[in-house]
Amino acid sequence: MTAQELLGIKQRFSIIGQSPLLNRDIEIAVQVARTDLSVLVTGESGVGKEHFPKIIHAYSSRKHGPYFAVNCGAIPEGTIDSELFGHEKGAFTDAKSEHKGYFEIADKGTLFLDEVGELPLQTQVRLLRVLETGEFMRMGSSKVQKTNVRVVAATNLNMRQAIDDGRFREDLYYRLNTVEIRVPALRERKEDIPLLFRKFANDFCTRYQMPPLSLNEEATRLLQNSYWRGNIRQLKNLAEQIAVIEMDHQINAETLLRYLPREENQQGIVLRTPTQEGGKDYSHEIGILYNMVMQNKKDLEELKELLTGDGLRGTGDGLRVTGYRESQQEAAPTITLSQPESASRKPIEAEDIESASLRVEDSEKELIRRALELTKGNRKEAAVRLGVSERTLYRKIKEYGL
Repeated sequence: MTAQELLGIKQRFSIIGQSPLLNRDIEIAVQVARTDLSVLVTGESGVGKEHFPKIIHAYSSRKHGPYFAVNCGAIPEGTIDSELFGHEKGAFTDAKSEHKGYFEIADKGTLFLDEVGELPLQTQVRLLRVLETGEFMRMGSSKVQKTNVRVVAATNLNMRQAIDDGRFREDLYYRLNTVEIRVPALRERKEDIPLLFRKFANDFCTRYQMPPLSLNEEATRLLQNSYWRGNIRQLKNLAEQIAVIEMDHQINAETLLRYLPREENQQGIVLRTPTQEGGKDYSHEIGILYNMVMQNKKDLEELKELLTGDGLRGTGDGLRVTGYRESQQEAAPTITLSQPESASRKPIEAEDIESASLRVEDSEKELIRRALELTKGNRKEAAVRLGVSERTLYRKIKEYGL
């Protein structure tokens, strides 16, 4: 692809930047558009994943067909199947008439499934079927319908971790991920940060009839060295705040620091390098604590499963796994959980694990409550701090009656 063609695509889809990583993603999107392969667009929240399904649709043979974007994370779990596949009259309480789903109305076009990792498991089964066979059924109907839809999906989740956690089907992941486009985070496109800031600042200054903004060299360097956890969305928000609030539009580093998160920058130095576990960004201590609690909860559930399944018995020296299934011929591995010399040698019983599980649940509830307090009830921000999806947080709030 020539530089002129690349520039034309950027102008058409309002993409700003000269990063080689960004340019490569655009080239892949145009190249794969000529096929009917499923594409998975990955990347952190706020990096601009929504541009790539539009590019793929516009350069495909389906460009004259319909294009729909569906935010799977924003649709309640009880209605997502109806939205995607439709329903018949009387299929459920509020189904007063028949309803066509997106797979029906997007026939011969492109369907962009944003936040696909938030789909419930039952919906994932339906989605896998339509991707493999082109067939689906409306809710409340036994009639099989055909559709010819090109699916482009996007997610900011670590899908491998979601599969390991049992939240996403592995077969569906491979079906969606025929081609992957990984959109770089803003901190991986440092050369583009001043360009983006200048564009956003100029737009907001024009909108609010303010004088144009300019950054000195130190302020520019500070922008480029920031972590940008919210990526382009965060940078745009910062540009708008400065354009509206600052009377002096000659912006220096000292002024800029007032608008940057305190934990990210001090004198232009990135203070936060998040620990990555399963692709999650634990930039706040509460997120680290919550992850530890959830890991303990998972371990206790596995231990309880072993114990109640007659595969584990207590011994004077700790716990011993005695076998898996009767059909297995090989010797079962032995796992010993050591105890302090001063500790009692009594076997661990189911009641002990149940009691520990309740304590872990209390810790989880308390951390969620603290996150909501810190964010003054802002559930979206609380979910970010805890490192979970909004849907998961809503479910936990309801579960614990918070």
